[in-house]
Amino acid sequence: MQMSTEDVFLSFLPLAHILDRMIEEYFFHKGASVGYYHGDLNALRDDLMELKPTLLVGVPRVYEKIYEGILKALADLRPLRRVIFNALYNRKLASMKAGYTQKTASPFADMLAFRKVKARLGGRLRLLISGGAPLSTEIEEFMRVTSCAYFIQGYGLTETLGPSTVGYPDDMSLVGTAGVAATFTELRLEEVPEMGYDPLGVPSRGEILIRGSTVFTGYYKNPELTNEVMVDGWFHTGDIGEMTPDGILKVIDRKKNIFKLSQGEYVAVEYLEKVYVFPPIIEDIWVYGDSYKSMLVAVVNPHEENTMKWAGSNGYKGSFSEICKSEGLKEHVLKELAAAAQKNKLRGFEYIQGVVLDPVPFDIERDLVTATMKKRRNYMLKYYQPEIDKVYKALE
Repeated sequence: MQMSTEDVFLSFLPLAHILDRMIEEYFFHKGASVGYYHGDLNALRDDLMELKPTLLVGVPRVYEKIYEGILKALADLRPLRRVIFNALYNRKLASMKAGYTQKTASPFADMLAFRKVKARLGGRLRLLISGGAPLSTEIEEFMRVTSCAYFIQGYGLTETLGPSTVGYPDDMSLVGTAGVAATFTELRLEEVPEMGYDPLGVPSRGEILIRGSTVFTGYYKNPELTNEVMVDGWFHTGDIGEMTPDGILKVIDRKKNIFKLSQGEYVAVEYLEKVYVFPPIIEDIWVYGDSYKSMLVAVVNPHEENTMKWAGSNGYKGSFSEICKSEGLKEHVLKELAAAAQKNKLRGFEYIQGVVLDPVPFDIERDLVTATMKKRRNYMLKYYQPEIDKVYKALE
């Protein structure tokens, strides 16, 4: 993609984030423009329409919000127009999977339907990048098909000076993955025997190790930590990954986010949250498991609009907060979670057995998430511990 001074980058990430710094400095170097969102993801469309960016870089939560907004707009269309949209979507997706590029897969579908999606995103987007955590395959496919722009995922850390792997815009085999090793970068997986991850197994899984000219030399005035993560020139990322025979990397979870239940089964919690966030009734979810228990529970932020629709059609009255206290909604949420688990062929111990419903979204003010919307799991456990204890007690 040729860059010009007309390009505009919409920044969501904290200014200290390595990926944001790389892109901003490159844009300034090229004489292009940078704009900053005003801090409210719910007002994302206003930022897009005001700045009309050509490049958007965000964490999965940003693209989940965009996805939800487009689905909401589709739900308001007449049934015939929804049928046409879905038919065009399936046609273009099939063409892209058959090897056609994003631009040549279905110009007719782009003109008839997807140009309207592009308009909702400001009308000028050429490239979208997702990083910071794995993005679901369904959302990535949707953005690739409907945005009329290139879409890629990548993986990297501050210690590796940004992207260590990157996807390719028109390669649909990379959907749902972090791509392949970037220039000047070597990757390998290391066995984690206590978790059952073996790079020589099928599939090949283990801790992601990185070596190359972009890897840092060490932590400032902290040689002990440096020696802990740098072994024989390889940086131990602390992330668990899966690699295909042709070198495509999929990030499963943080090593520290994987825990063992009482029956000895390991749970990759970030992957489960990616699966369980899809039911329309769910805005966000935090999955938790106690190592002394045999089952998983979760704290769920219900989706306000869809919850109120469910309440109206099921005879519940009251405010959103009041409805979130009802046993009927809890039962409905558990059924939706079970359906998502079944659809994704999760194992029995990965099913959610009990839930806490919180009408207030996980926020920075309560120290529940970071500025990049990553969950602060220790803080969440401390905050929700009383409710979680009640759920476990009820399940005994």
